[in-house]
Amino acid sequence: MSKLRRQLNTGTSSNVEPKKLIDLKNKTGNLYESIAIIAKRANQINITIKEELHSKLEEFASHTDSLEEIHENKEQIEISRAYERMPNAPLLATTEFLEDKVYFRRNDEDLFS
Repeated sequence: MSKLRRQLNTGTSSNVEPKKLIDLKNKTGNLYESIAIIAKRANQINITIKEELHSKLEEFASHTDSLEEIHENKEQIEISRAYERMPNAPLLATTEFLEDKVYFRRNDEDLFS
């Protein structure tokens, strides 16, 4: 089972739900720092999702197919629909951050500059 499928099985909803900003702030002591961490994690998740989707869709790629064969590929359509139903990367990243599943560290050199 791929990492992505495991994340989906955690019960993360694909619906946007409001989060308490104080909860985000309490994790790092700074709301903007928390949001930056979530954004970086969302980018990582998005890259992983994109790579996984492209690798699965490459199995169906054929340069000799006619237009009729391209439109009739139901397996490819089902894979695409499954990825469309998944929660988006920022939702997954926020859930991971609030559940303390994201590792982050501060660069102390920046604090003293």
